[in-house]
Amino acid sequence: QVQLVESGGGLVQPGGSLRLSCTASRSNFGFRRDGMGWYRQAPGKQREPVASIDTNGVPSYVDPVKGRFTISRDNAKNTVYLQMNSLKPEDTAVYYCNRLGLNFPWGQGTQVTVSS
Repeated sequence: QVQLVESGGGLVQPGGSLRLSCTASRSNFGFRRDGMGWYRQAPGKQREPVASIDTNGVPSYVDPVKGRFTISRDNAKNTVYLQMNSLKPEDTAVYYCNRLGLNFPWGQGTQVTVSS
């Protein structure tokens, strides 16, 4: 069973930056053969997609984060990253990663709080 472990969240002021990481725990997981995505869930709301990256490293973003967030991956480390710049209070949420399509069990996520 693949376990996804997210990290890098925290409390940051508006306009600040954070870099999230997500590592798949099983080394023989075909990480490089799967598209990966970042998702977020704000209090009282459903989980929603934020960004994705395909097996060729081509990224895709939802409109609210375009130009501010950058997704990347390191297949050698089974890790996907989310660089978040110019953070806004509305970015406050628990952030998760997962495989695109057939999801793995969700990890615990990492809390991002944007507040002054």
